[in-house]
Amino acid sequence: MISAGDFRNGVTLEIDGQVVQILEFQHVKPGKGAAFVRTKLKNVINGGVVERTFRPTEKFPQARIERVDMQYLYSDGDLFYFMNVENYEQIALNEDTIGDALKFVKENEMVKVCSYNGSVFAVEAPLFVELEITDTEPGFKGDTAQGATKPATVETGATVQVPLFVNQGDVIKIDTRTGEYLSRV
Repeated sequence: MISAGDFRNGVTLEIDGQVVQILEFQHVKPGKGAAFVRTKLKNVINGGVVERTFRPTEKFPQARIERVDMQYLYSDGDLFYFMNVENYEQIALNEDTIGDALKFVKENEMVKVCSYNGSVFAVEAPLFVELEITDTEPGFKGDTAQGATKPATVETGATVQVPLFVNQGDVIKIDTRTGEYLSRV
């Protein structure tokens, strides 16, 4: 059990039958009245975000989220197949569960599959990936007044904004959380 006075960012709890993760918290001590904890909570199953306040003495059970390293094998229609590399067990997940998580992930790359009580609710891509650019317009010399960018399509089909000096065939490093170009490899 975790009391509201011990809340930290990233902690996963069960509150009112919902599994939530703490995005932000703030201990507030008003001049008059009792102290309280103001939080911003994200429902890990459906992604909804709510703000809520708690008394510092309230206690909640910590939710155990399993994160298993799995290899992304392939997609077939709206199903995506993953394999546990330790016991070679395969699972198929639908597009609703995955969302945009595989936007920057190639086949045969490792991802983390997150589950709660045996039901998978999310897939986490690696933080940084290296992908080849399959299509982009050539940059024009001298068109760099304010660090200009251009759209580029990478090998997974996603579109990324890249600097003008990046060309088709280059391999670039991308931050999967924001979709930003980081560097050429």
